[in-house]
Amino acid sequence: MAREFLKLAIVALSLAGVPVGFAQAAEPAPAAAVAPETVNAEVRQIWKLLDYIAVDYTGAVKDGAVISDAEFTEMKEFANTALARLAQLPAQGGQATLVASATQLQAAVAGMAQPTAVADIAHALADALLAAYPVPMAPAAAPNLARGAQIYADKCAACHGLTGAGDGPAAPQLDPPPIAFVDHERARERSLFSLYEVVSQGLAGTPMASFDPELSPEQRWDVAFFASTWSATPEIRTAGEALWKADAAVRGRFPNLESLVRTIESGLAAEIGADKARPVMAYLRATPDVVGQNANAASLALARSQLAESVKAYQSGDGRRATTLALSSYLDGFEPSEAALRTRDADLLGRVETAMIEFRSSIAAQVPPSALEAQAKAINTMFDNAEAALSAEQDATATFLGAFTILLREGVEALLVVIAMISFLTKVDRRDVLPYVHMGWIGALLAGLATWAVAAYAFDISGANRELTEGFSALFAAVILLAVGIWMHQKSLAGRWQIYIREKLSSALTKKSAFLLFLLAFVAVYREVFETILFYIALWTRGNGGAILAGLVAGVAALSVIAAIMLRTSKRLPIGQFFGWSSLLIAVLAVVLAGKGVAALQEAGWVPAIAVDGPRIEILGVYPSLLPLVAQAVVLVIAIAGYLWNTRGTAAPAAS
Repeated sequence: MAREFLKLAIVALSLAGVPVGFAQAAEPAPAAAVAPETVNAEVRQIWKLLDYIAVDYTGAVKDGAVISDAEFTEMKEFANTALARLAQLPAQGGQATLVASATQLQAAVAGMAQPTAVADIAHALADALLAAYPVPMAPAAAPNLARGAQIYADKCAACHGLTGAGDGPAAPQLDPPPIAFVDHERARERSLFSLYEVVSQGLAGTPMASFDPELSPEQRWDVAFFASTWSATPEIRTAGEALWKADAAVRGRFPNLESLVRTIESGLAAEIGADKARPVMAYLRATPDVVGQNANAASLALARSQLAESVKAYQSGDGRRATTLALSSYLDGFEPSEAALRTRDADLLGRVETAMIEFRSSIAAQVPPSALEAQAKAINTMFDNAEAALSAEQDATATFLGAFTILLREGVEALLVVIAMISFLTKVDRRDVLPYVHMGWIGALLAGLATWAVAAYAFDISGANRELTEGFSALFAAVILLAVGIWMHQKSLAGRWQIYIREKLSSALTKKSAFLLFLLAFVAVYREVFETILFYIALWTRGNGGAILAGLVAGVAALSVIAAIMLRTSKRLPIGQFFGWSSLLIAVLAVVLAGKGVAALQEAGWVPAIAVDGPRIEILGVYPSLLPLVAQAVVLVIAIAGYLWNTRGTAAPAAS
């Protein structure tokens, strides 16, 4: 049994470090595989051709007739080249579809199709190309537009003009003429990535030369962003700023710089309307540093989107997809903001979690669609309240109290388990085993720091993995605590502890038993450290670092005082009473952890969500959901049965 518990613990702890599906076996590369950098360069060039066709075809054809023979010839050449080069890419899934789409584009260009149709085909093909052959396509940090302006004046103004109108002193001698960046009709079909690629690689058949390696990648991004600003006025950007600050859905559309550099204004207009798309794009291209500063807003926007899709799936009769989307709304959308919200409004957090469990439960119960819509509407109102709470400025006092209470709440639970083990070993004079307990909780602290480092610098711990880690570790600790509690209760009755010490102690604490004590100390503390780290990371992103550190120090001091009091109190208790009170406390902890563990697995989608009417008392692991309550009831029944079994024949205790 101990071996199975160890396996379970290892699985749970590994989930904290590696997201599900992160480490999959790679398919073996063919013997004559093309170097990745070569493929990336080829993909970038094809993408640039497709983007150029989407933007410049308007200068070649209008209303089914050629308006520029030179432009039309160039468009046909680029379409043919894109098709040929797509066919030469390394064969893999999706390539045949890409070639078919390129053939369609070639025919549309040759047939003088409408510019909007050609642009749609070219943009769709470009997106599919990057999906099939992913390449890095975003700056590592927000570009510096002031530096971009200097580069533009030095390298670009001679051709494109000081105001981006394509009227620089060298422009009359160039064929084709340089692009006028002030032309909004062309700019709305051009992405920032396409500008970066032209700056990096130049453009064949035009005077535009490559600036690689003359300019670093960062400098090329700087000038690409700056050049994109010419097509909008300051008034348009001001309007975009107001929309960005007021509309959570718009902020959710741009969670990172990659989403910005890939977005084309015309495509965004189809999503949110042209009246919003132009000012928003103008504002973000001029102030890219605001992108990524609204992680909570972005995650909540995803939560709203997935929730809406869940309702649509349910209305169409697809209950399984509705459940999957509802779970994604919580894990992928809401859960990343959970830690930050707990420090702002723990009551609201609890209400959201309960409402989302009830939502999934309603899907399983096949309630009328109108009832599910009403639940989704109520949840969206909670999301609005959550975003308001997360966006509000938090003063230093509130931050200090949040950091202090988080550490105190999570620390006391772990402290109860560790102090119980230390006190027990001290009582029975087995201090030689204490190092195993100390190694357990110290190792948990170090593992917690390692988890923080991995989460912060390597990858994000997904919502599902957080819940799985908390769930499995809580259940593991609950099972061990239940067994220990029943055992300690047995030794507290009718002097059995004296018989135990006299006849069994010398052989009871073997290396195997000592290792189990180490494992219990490790898991009990790591679970709380893991959750505390997530909360502190959320707090740190909000600022007030000094208040956070002060709360941390105060929390450590308070836990130290509590630990000292508990150790002193346990020393004064007669050993029989110590066993009795400790067994009761440990049984209560087992019941609490059973509820928390099943609730976490339920939130991760591993067990069904069956909502019930009842209170939510998180400190006791009580949730308004059937399965966590059933788990607690089972642990409680086992504990009571074990205690009753222990009391049989207390007049004549056995030596076991």
